[in-house]
Amino acid sequence: RLQRLLGHLSVLNHPQPESVLVVGLGGGVTAGVFTLYPEIKRIVICEIEPLIPEVVARYFAEVNHHVRSDPRVEIVYDDARHYLLTTDEKFDAITSDPLDPWVKGAAMLYSREFFETVKKRLNPGGVVTLFVQLYESNTEAVKSEVATFLEAFPNGMIFGNTSQGAGYDMVLLGQVDPTVINLDEIQAKLARPEYLPIAQSFADIGMYNVIDLFSTFAGNKPQLQPWLADATINRDRNLKLQYLAGLGVHLYQSDVIYADMLRYADFPDGTFTGSPEMLAQLREAMRQQHGRQN
Repeated sequence: RLQRLLGHLSVLNHPQPESVLVVGLGGGVTAGVFTLYPEIKRIVICEIEPLIPEVVARYFAEVNHHVRSDPRVEIVYDDARHYLLTTDEKFDAITSDPLDPWVKGAAMLYSREFFETVKKRLNPGGVVTLFVQLYESNTEAVKSEVATFLEAFPNGMIFGNTSQGAGYDMVLLGQVDPTVINLDEIQAKLARPEYLPIAQSFADIGMYNVIDLFSTFAGNKPQLQPWLADATINRDRNLKLQYLAGLGVHLYQSDVIYADMLRYADFPDGTFTGSPEMLAQLREAMRQQHGRQN
C-alpha cells in the first residue's frame, strides 16, 4: 500500500502528468503505478544496482504491472543524487523510496541539500513524494526527516499508512506552490473508463474512493510546528539523521510516534476543495482516522 501511495499521490492530483522520475526501483511497485496512467509518456527509474531490474522482471511482474517491459520506461544506472545534479531534464513528479535512513549513505537522500536539488528538477506544478518509516525508528529520527522535508517544501503535507489502525510508515508530499486537491474532480477522474486500472489499483489496497485516500492526511507544517520545534535538520555537512536513525534500528515505536504526531493534525483549511457533501465526508473520515471523538 505504501509503495502504491507513493506513486498515486505524486500524479493523481496533477492536471497533466507526462514525465516522472523514480528514485530506486526495488520491487518495482511504485514505478509500476505510473504505467497505469495513459497520459504519462516518460518514466525514468534511477537504480544503482544493475541486478535489480532483472530480478524484478522475473519475480514481481504481476504486482508491478510489468514495468520493466513498458516502452515508456528508461532505467538509468546511477546514484540518484549524481543523476539529478547532472541532468537537465525536469519532471512532473519525482518519488523517492530509499533505503532505511540508518543504512550507510541513505541519509544523503533525506538531506536539505538533496531536497533542494529535487525541487530544481520539478516542472511548474510538479509534485515530489517521499517515504518515511516509523517502524525501526525513533521520534528524533522521524522529526528530523519530516522537518528537513518541510523546510525545503513548506507547503508540504503528510499522509499516513497505518497497520491495523496504528502508525507504520508515511508519505510526505511536496510542491513549490500550495497544494489544492479537488475531491470531486479526482473522484470523477477515477470513474473514467481509461482510469479503471487505477481505481482497481486503489481497491487492491483497500481504498475505494477519494475519501479513503485523503482521510489519511496526517498534518502539514503549520500544524506540526510545535511537534517539530526540537527537530534536527539533516544537512550534507553532518548527516545527523544517519546517527539518529541508527539509535532506532531495533525499536518498534511506530504507533506511539504516529499517535503523538496526530495530536497536532487537523483538517487543513484551503487544501481540499469540492462539494459541501464531499468535504463533510472527508472531515468526518479524517476525524475518525485521527482517533477523535468530536
